[in-house]
Amino acid sequence: MTLLAFGINHKTAPVDIREKVAFAPDKLGAALQDLLTLTAVNEAAIVSTCNRTELYCDLSEADSAEVVGWFRAYHSLSAEELEPYIYTHLDNQAVQHILRVASGLDSLVLGEPQILGQIKDAYYTASQAGAIGHLLNRLFQHTFSVAKEVRTDTAIGSSPVSVAFAAVSLAKQIFSDLSEHTALLIGAGDTIDLVARHLNDQGIQHLIVANRTVERAMTLANQFMHSEAIALADMPSRLAEADMIISSTASQLPILGKGAVESALKSRKHRPMFMVDIAVPRDIEQEVGDLSDVYLYTVDDLHEVIEEGRQSREEAAEQAQEIIENQVEHYMGWLRSLEAVDTIRSYREQAEHLRDEAVQNARRQLAAGRDPEAVMSELARVLTQKLLHQPTVQMNRAAFEGREELLETIRELFNLKDNEV
Repeated sequence: MTLLAFGINHKTAPVDIREKVAFAPDKLGAALQDLLTLTAVNEAAIVSTCNRTELYCDLSEADSAEVVGWFRAYHSLSAEELEPYIYTHLDNQAVQHILRVASGLDSLVLGEPQILGQIKDAYYTASQAGAIGHLLNRLFQHTFSVAKEVRTDTAIGSSPVSVAFAAVSLAKQIFSDLSEHTALLIGAGDTIDLVARHLNDQGIQHLIVANRTVERAMTLANQFMHSEAIALADMPSRLAEADMIISSTASQLPILGKGAVESALKSRKHRPMFMVDIAVPRDIEQEVGDLSDVYLYTVDDLHEVIEEGRQSREEAAEQAQEIIENQVEHYMGWLRSLEAVDTIRSYREQAEHLRDEAVQNARRQLAAGRDPEAVMSELARVLTQKLLHQPTVQMNRAAFEGREELLETIRELFNLKDNEV
């Protein structure tokens, strides 16, 4: 068995590549079922966010080629298109990778907490799809525990800077006073929820939340004053009101196109519009950025804002890494212990068989009227001889053949002093 962590992230691939390999949430279960049809794959989970797409698998052999090939074929990409951006981690490196990801050490925003929730969602989806078995279940449970320990024992989560916070900070740099402006938020998930809270904290004048499901948009909008919810279909008619637009949905196709924005700009008499597209795949057509009165940013453009808060968390990240390295060995130790299970079972079965033979013989002697004390002594002697016979034969053979390493192992196994073997 081999553990595999494979994928791409914001460090290895730009957004135009990441959006090509993103998995739609409603198709994840089917993708996992398809992945499990591969001969090499025993268990699997897929993490797909705006910053990363990763596969975690338990493989029958230490060869990731079949999984990589499946990934390319699923997204209709050639090796030349994908290979410059992918990374592959096996066994202890795979464990270290998922622990770093869940703890926020591998995120665009160092220490951000949202990724842990996304990994939990990926675990739940894989469990529902029947793709999680003994090894990955233990790995994910261990991951959740370690991430909690990192949060509790280090300051990695202090002064949190999320992508949502970075987007609002960038808006503040462009509009010094947000209390005079209107923001249109597209989507109603966790990221947009955070954006809305940050904008509200900054005193945004008016907040419009647009979502396919109006009820979800209303649930979010009702938490804030001067906010309203609209259907996504009504967005074009309200676009001209928005000074800033921040979008984060799970749509596989752009929601906002160049034509709609051009019409809104005419209505605004070309007053500038600030836009941040946090989604992957992107919600806003790339061509919108070509318009002279639009300032369009993607999630990859938020690095500078995010870096400002990184320094204060670097020391905490080092402490977190120490915890992770210790916990990698903890999981790998458990994994290695599985290899001894069959051996331990066989050894116990052999000992129990010898015990049962000796007990049956003792019972026959008691039934024949022999002295119980003598029968008990004979039982102990015979059982001891039978249990020690094979180990003694193998020790003598090891000594005769000069296999000192085996004798050392026996000393360690039975906790013997040097003169006892």
